[in-house]
Amino acid sequence: MKKIQITLIIAFLIGFTINGFAQDKMLCQGSYWTEDQANVFMKKWAKEWKTKADWEKRVEVIRQGIFKGMKLDQMPKVGNEFSAIIRNTRSMDGYIVENIAIESFPGFYITGNLYRPLQAEKRCPAILSPHGHWVNGRMSPDVQTRCASFARMGAIVFAYDMIGFGDSKQVNHKIPIALLLQTFNSKRVIDYLVSLPDVDPERIGITGESGGGTQTIMITAIDNRIKVSVPVVMVSAYFFGGCTCESGMPVHRSANHQTNNVEIAALCAPRPMLLISDGGDWTKNTPRIEFPYIQKVYALYDAESKFDNAHFPAERHDYGSTKRFPVYNFFDHYLGMDAGKLPYKYGFDEHFVTILPQEDLMIFNEQNPIPANALKGDDAVTAYLKLH
Repeated sequence: MKKIQITLIIAFLIGFTINGFAQDKMLCQGSYWTEDQANVFMKKWAKEWKTKADWEKRVEVIRQGIFKGMKLDQMPKVGNEFSAIIRNTRSMDGYIVENIAIESFPGFYITGNLYRPLQAEKRCPAILSPHGHWVNGRMSPDVQTRCASFARMGAIVFAYDMIGFGDSKQVNHKIPIALLLQTFNSKRVIDYLVSLPDVDPERIGITGESGGGTQTIMITAIDNRIKVSVPVVMVSAYFFGGCTCESGMPVHRSANHQTNNVEIAALCAPRPMLLISDGGDWTKNTPRIEFPYIQKVYALYDAESKFDNAHFPAERHDYGSTKRFPVYNFFDHYLGMDAGKLPYKYGFDEHFVTILPQEDLMIFNEQNPIPANALKGDDAVTAYLKLH
């Protein structure tokens, strides 16, 4: 009898894992599946759609899962008044850096830096640059370098804080609605960029690494204003994101569906997308598992040429120079930028970038405090939003 009970318990636990039931309110977090289990799911799903019409039915289910799971449909209606604060405009070698804050919704501020080309065309492409869970966030040398390079190539770039990082201290990063707040912030960054008279709304790109890669796939999946997407070291069949800001809300599973970040990334199709992956994290299987699945989606649109993967099997979890270089070429091609404006000799030379100290990049400080209407604390923001 005891042996039978143990067998039943083991069978239940196996079924619990394989069927994808979340341990807490349908959440799929961290390494939710093993690599082999994820592979089985990808093969199973690939058999469930054969035509573009089949896939687009699945797209709507996945997209609604994101909207409802994230409670995006409950966010306040906002107009195009951003109460933009811009300070400390500095001219550098081929680019301009400014400190910026805009209102996401009344009393909640998106903070960051705006990078612009020193000599801009009348209508520039624009790039969103969310960052990962690195100590200095958007002020890190890697983020500064890529944003300065994009600007020198001719783009207007908005590098913005994760909540709880940099200047964005109105709420804790681990607030349960972190994924909602960060995704809504990304939407508002797009709103702001397309409102600028010198931005071409048909040339909007996004790239971010790790947690910024999660933001990249999420906002690309639900906002078609993103025309080119480059998620870096994030898209995985078995890993769903290890932070509240990535998987703390039930966007991967509902009573009616189960998905993962591979399918969410695939919602980019047929828009151009480049996956950056490496051998030292959860993107190690990209050439074998994730890339073929998404390429099959692009094939439905006869758009295989618009999807690519740069894989670095000897590298680990970062957005270093070797990972940036293919992104420069990708954006150059699909956003109509000019990579020829970057120094180049057997590889891009980024030494023209001036890495500024953190204090120089902050928008709020003792002399310039956050506006008086700012909501302060997790409870204040949650109460204002009245989510249910």
